[in-house]
Amino acid sequence: MNNMLKKQFMFAIVLLIAAGFSTYGESKYFTRNGNISFDASSPLEKIEAVNEKGASVFDVASGQIEFSVLMKAFYFEKALMQEHFNENYVESDKYPKAIFKGAVANPASINTTKDGVYQSKVTGKLTLHGVTNDVESNASFTVKGGVVTASTDFTIAPADYKIEIPSLVKEKIAKTIHIKVLVNYELLNTGK
Repeated sequence: MNNMLKKQFMFAIVLLIAAGFSTYGESKYFTRNGNISFDASSPLEKIEAVNEKGASVFDVASGQIEFSVLMKAFYFEKALMQEHFNENYVESDKYPKAIFKGAVANPASINTTKDGVYQSKVTGKLTLHGVTNDVESNASFTVKGGVVTASTDFTIAPADYKIEIPSLVKEKIAKTIHIKVLVNYELLNTGK
């Protein structure tokens, strides 16, 4: 009987630990198909690109959020623009990814169990072209049927990331680049 109680006690502990990991896992969302686009157009030239392979993890419990974007996955309408972007501006072979690591200001206000739209400020550090700078933006988190969608937009200046624009084309490229992010997160499967 004493041995039986020990087994039941151990089984209860295992269940509690598993429940703890389950709850922790349910707060993490991810995607490998985040949509990141940018517009660097000027009055002289339309310069837009889209990347639909942004990877991101969002831990709703802690508010931590991370993005990783392969620079070569940005698609331009003109192949020559794409080539110049990768070879001359962001030097994709040398700096293959842009990475954002940050946090949502008020993660407790985002209820992933209740449909709705939740607003929050997101702050963090963006590393691009080997340079890291602080970035801040307002983000919208939409929960619908258990699916979490996040969207935001912000601007950066190429000069802040030591991206050199040749004087020959300086007037064709905007001094600030408008970036839009749209991500449909999935619940991270922890093996359940």
